[in-house]
Amino acid sequence: MRLGLLGGTFNPIHFGHLRAAEEIRENIDLDRITFIPSALPPHKKVEPPITAADRLEMARRAVADHPFFEVSEVEIKRPRLSYTVETLRYFQESVGAGTELFFIVGMDAFLEINTWKSYKELFRLSHFVVLTRPGSPDALKKFLTEHISSGYRHDPERKRYLHPELRAVFFQNVTPLDISSTKIRALVHEGRSIRYLTPRIVEEYIINKGIYK
Repeated sequence: MRLGLLGGTFNPIHFGHLRAAEEIRENIDLDRITFIPSALPPHKKVEPPITAADRLEMARRAVADHPFFEVSEVEIKRPRLSYTVETLRYFQESVGAGTELFFIVGMDAFLEINTWKSYKELFRLSHFVVLTRPGSPDALKKFLTEHISSGYRHDPERKRYLHPELRAVFFQNVTPLDISSTKIRALVHEGRSIRYLTPRIVEEYIINKGIYK
């Protein structure tokens, strides 16, 4: 089993998240991707105020008709700050030894990973899939060798960096969709349409519950 893990506030989830996950699933040959809405992310404030239950429900509705996507409430249930190292430990223990974990993260967030709790342990628990932009693999290599380990070596055929002891770091360009949760929240607040930015079932949930008004 090759399991992708995609965390975020998903405030709200939108087609940018979903399309990126779909392309990564195919490119890296993942069996499944689990979306993990965070409850209290230490690096990001959830604004405007919205319940974790609403963000979780929107994510569940967004992936309900996808055979290889699912949503985990592991961080929502955690009654404190959400740390990636604890989430990866949880999945490593719960999915079994035969499953490889692939943690999906944007380039900007990855370049700050040395500020995360127990960040070096992360590279023993899971592979990483970094969403890069044109030209950014060079910045990725520099960061890996300077902040994680000089033992990482480039494997251009598989678009990844390999290490003799640590997990691999893949880099992937995905279709750039100019959609953001911030933009969606602003449009709703202004009373404007968000159709085709997020799944219809998520749009209806937002409208019916009066979220982001």
